[in-house]
Amino acid sequence: MRPTVRASRRTLLRAAAAGATALATGCSGGARSVQVVVVWSTSELDRFRDVLAGYPAPVQVVSAGNDIDAFLRARHLAGTSPDVAILPRPGLVTEYAQRGWLSPVRPSGEYAVPAGLGELLTAEEQRYGVWVKAAHKSLVWHLPSMLPERPANWDALVQRTRELGARARRDGGPAPLAIGAADGWVLTDWFENVLADVAPGGYDTLARPDADWQGKPVQEALDRLAGLWSIDGAFVGGGRRALLTQYEEAVIQVVHTRRAVMLLGADFTADVVGPFRRGPEAPVTFRFPGTRAGGGPLIVGGDAAVAFAGARGGVELVEWLTRADSFQPWLREGGYLSPNTNVPITSYTDGVGQGLALEMRAPGTLRFDLSDQLPGAFTGSDGVGIWRIMQGFFADVTDGVRASEAIRRATGLLAAAAASAGGGR
Repeated sequence: MRPTVRASRRTLLRAAAAGATALATGCSGGARSVQVVVVWSTSELDRFRDVLAGYPAPVQVVSAGNDIDAFLRARHLAGTSPDVAILPRPGLVTEYAQRGWLSPVRPSGEYAVPAGLGELLTAEEQRYGVWVKAAHKSLVWHLPSMLPERPANWDALVQRTRELGARARRDGGPAPLAIGAADGWVLTDWFENVLADVAPGGYDTLARPDADWQGKPVQEALDRLAGLWSIDGAFVGGGRRALLTQYEEAVIQVVHTRRAVMLLGADFTADVVGPFRRGPEAPVTFRFPGTRAGGGPLIVGGDAAVAFAGARGGVELVEWLTRADSFQPWLREGGYLSPNTNVPITSYTDGVGQGLALEMRAPGTLRFDLSDQLPGAFTGSDGVGIWRIMQGFFADVTDGVRASEAIRRATGLLAAAAASAGGGR
């Protein structure tokens, strides 16, 4: 059973307007532009337009924002699907392919991605999408002056959180952790990093239809999170305030107001840091601390390009986006991590970007964002799915509920949500 998608009136109006523009462009006397619908906005949108300036045909870019699935469904119903879309979850690629909405695509000979990523965009042994942007989601951000010694492993992180939390309660100093728990994906990023460290095999199986969401791997990961998140003074303003804090505000708490010391955040955090950084000191990162020194497995997310069925020029544009030099304008500006391992490391203009790209190419450590692989509404969005369940778990453990009871509640809800979405137990 497919999930019901309720598109807002604003989304439907935007989709209708974009569809009318596409029809008008197609009926005009000039060259027909290729229309691309993207999830990006603000600086990411501007940089993608810079990339497309190098394409040999005119391209029109429409930003659908986070509601891109509802936007594209509305366009499909109206018969005005775009030529290309940039999708934030591999599950959307395979779902659209199975509905017959997409054309198969073939990357250029210059395209290669880390093992396991390409398979996420295939259906019935055909490739329907290509990765065009990656996100490194296993980074902890901090100012060097506020954290002279980085925690080498998980136990050291817990100990440092206890020490800084006690100091904050005693002297009013900064909290050890900033967390934008109002955005559910922030909490699933924490869960995924811990799960991939304590139970790598369990992580891989949870994306399958028969996943056991009440099994030992999930319980162990949640227990580890409860041990950290329940530390008194761990978060700015406490757990209840953290549940009202959005991700951008959490970044500001570290780099501007300096009310917190550490923040788990993907490489795209740099886009938020820029406008709010205070003074000459720049924030730096270290890998999420696992059970062993050197960090745990690497969690990555990504955006994939697809071409809609019957779209003239769509397949050609998708293929062009897989060329090693297509994203050079964005690479030069920074804030872009390529999933294409054939992009030269020297294309990155800073040492941080080069280091992240090298980490993504290390064999055996990379795993794709789990919540983005889940089916239907279980995948998470504001107020539903795994995002909402993790917010409930966070509320429990930061509000004094015993860890065993919080875990029992969370795993029961996870199993029910998985079953409702057509998989899991």
